[in-house]
Amino acid sequence: MYDSLGQCNLCREEYTSTHIEVKPGTILYVCTRCLEKAKENFVWVCINCGQAYFRPKELILSRLQDAGMEHAPLLCEGVQLIQGIDICIACDPEGIMDYVSAKNAGLDTSVFIS
Repeated sequence: MYDSLGQCNLCREEYTSTHIEVKPGTILYVCTRCLEKAKENFVWVCINCGQAYFRPKELILSRLQDAGMEHAPLLCEGVQLIQGIDICIACDPEGIMDYVSAKNAGLDTSVFIS
């Protein structure tokens, strides 16, 4: 298994041996090109359906309004971050809308996180 090749789960164009087991039995393959793209973008991968989302770090960090986040752009510069998420808008749109509605209403959203 560790010597095997797999299709990159992010771009689905290249085959690579670089992988990680994100949960028991679920292997995530990432090619070197996608790893390079992760330096300039935040990357989220839906563990449920496999959809990958790339968003520019500058755009995401400019939208943060929390106190203490003024140094975030410096800390994230050149860092490769690929994060797994349980569900996404492609595989469970109603679940995402329920989560956002509850968050906007100030309700406890911990029930949505598995």
